[in-house]
Amino acid sequence: MFKCYNRPMLQLHKKNLFLFFIIFFSLESFSEENPYVFIDNNAQKMVQVLTSDSDLFETDRALYEQKIKDIFEPMIDFRRVAASVMGKKYYLLASKEERSEFVVIFRESLLDTYAETLAQWGDSTITTEFPDNKYNIYEKNVEVKQILDTGSSKYPISYKLRKNKNEKGWKIVNIIINGVNLGLTFRNQFQALADTHDENINLTLKYWVSDAGDAGIS
Repeated sequence: MFKCYNRPMLQLHKKNLFLFFIIFFSLESFSEENPYVFIDNNAQKMVQVLTSDSDLFETDRALYEQKIKDIFEPMIDFRRVAASVMGKKYYLLASKEERSEFVVIFRESLLDTYAETLAQWGDSTITTEFPDNKYNIYEKNVEVKQILDTGSSKYPISYKLRKNKNEKGWKIVNIIINGVNLGLTFRNQFQALADTHDENINLTLKYWVSDAGDAGIS
């Protein structure tokens, strides 16, 4: 009798658990497929670091910035962005090895710059602007806008995202912060550095440093 009464209950629990996993993984998939949810979810994770781990800014700056990097790095299509920063002229001048090397160099310099800048924003809030109408799921390029509120000022942030058919979900290909186009800023820096070194790609990569200042945010 005991087994007889518990069998339906056990089956019910299994059914509920099964439904839970379906809903959970559906939500995870939705967040990866919806660019607005994708950006907002990760932005709130960063805000969580800025607020909950604020003590680390003084006690362990490297760990604090690494927490930001861990969130930000998977969001960016570094290969596409690095190629854009080099520009068509220097991308074609560079060897395959130099192109790959710049992806690595650019990734590290951009993450360092972004983490260091974001770490100084303190107890800020970030609000994502969701569209009134459902976005076209067949779109390959989407712009997601946010407002960064530092408490004393508000700044617009715009993410340019691209969906790659060979990769799951969306990736950031450019960021505009308070009117400063980071992709264009970095491209101009690369061109100026290449001109300084007589278009020697190897030397250009050697002395490359991502520098967007504070993007007008203070």
